[in-house]
Amino acid sequence: MKIRAFILASPIAFFPLLASPQQPVEPPPSTVVKAARLLDVIKGTYIENAAVWIEGERVKEVGRAAEVEPHAPKNAKRIDLGRVTVLPGLIDCHTHIMARMESGDEAYVLDLATKSQAFRALEGAFNARITLNAGFTTIRDVESEGAGYADVALRDAIQQGLAEGPRMQVATRAIAAVGQYEPFGISPDLVNFPTGAQMISGVEDARRAVREQIGHGADLIKVYADWRNPTLTVEEMHVIVEEAHKQKLKVAAHANTAEGIKNAIAAGVDSIEHGSYASPEDLKMMKANGTFLVPTLGVVYALHDAKKYEAMNPEQRNRRETFRQNMQQILQLAGSLGVKIASGFDAGTADGQGKNANELVALTLVGTTPLQAIRAATADASELMGWQDRVGAIETGKYADLIAVEGDPLADITAIQKVKFVMKGGAVVKDDLSR
Repeated sequence: MKIRAFILASPIAFFPLLASPQQPVEPPPSTVVKAARLLDVIKGTYIENAAVWIEGERVKEVGRAAEVEPHAPKNAKRIDLGRVTVLPGLIDCHTHIMARMESGDEAYVLDLATKSQAFRALEGAFNARITLNAGFTTIRDVESEGAGYADVALRDAIQQGLAEGPRMQVATRAIAAVGQYEPFGISPDLVNFPTGAQMISGVEDARRAVREQIGHGADLIKVYADWRNPTLTVEEMHVIVEEAHKQKLKVAAHANTAEGIKNAIAAGVDSIEHGSYASPEDLKMMKANGTFLVPTLGVVYALHDAKKYEAMNPEQRNRRETFRQNMQQILQLAGSLGVKIASGFDAGTADGQGKNANELVALTLVGTTPLQAIRAATADASELMGWQDRVGAIETGKYADLIAVEGDPLADITAIQKVKFVMKGGAVVKDDLSR
């Protein structure tokens, strides 16, 4: 007892390192990246013969090389990318990084039934790496699709340098009405079969679910406002939004039907995911409330891909073309009203992961200009995430997240699909230009 009392009274005697001064930290290394031109996504113009001076993880100065170079330390590392275009690291606001499903009607059930959580986590790590190498240095992952809280673990592993991938905001399990999300068609005898989302019924169920998910590490909350028809009530979604906003977290709502979209906006969600049948009234409400639209146009992109187009039967082509025309009308009205758009590809299959840039091409197929598409994946996307002080543009104080492409993406948006150089936080993670 006397020994225990002595230890409690004299911790510094036993742990002298706790009282010692910290060792001096080495100043962060300097790097200067030069390129033929750099896109200022805010102004929508190029800086010719550009340079970015980087200190540690952050941008120190950006501008014409003749102006930036004299300010940078003489011993700074120089990276000359040559005749390329530099852009900010891209952002995808609707990913399912834990999902590598096969095609087919039973793919979701098979994924849940045959893959362990450990295997799903490894799949997520692979998806994260190829997403980063595609030039997407930041993602907003809107549900683990039955992988529980594995997205939290992946986010933290990336932050700790244990895995390679983008900066992540994660929604964990998502919240849906009982019986109104995948998997469908499961025998009622299998009472413990895993579900794609956390199923709730009633206001208190909803409140408990969002509190649990935040407690387990969620950065945002995802709700399913509808499936084929509206599902969660305004009251259920309202308490979810209330609990999330109390913790300064945003809420994303899967919503396709006009009524489901209206319910989600009335509940106060921060973004509508998909919005395939948004009415003019819905869009006016979104503008009034500052609600973002994340249109997820992967189906539209398939019309542009020759191989996928050839594989479609006439009915599929007609259905997808109808969808394209509908989304074109929605986005035109959204643009005229001033509704903000953020890019999100919604990949869930092995074939789709790492092809996030297809969404930018798809945006242009429904009438968006290349600059608007790039902004949807940079500055506007960072605003939706609440990270506009960190990412979304190459500016002083923000993370040094840079990509480089050959050609002019404002003239040919498909250049974004062939990223040659990726830097995340001042560290080069991909360089195909020096080979």
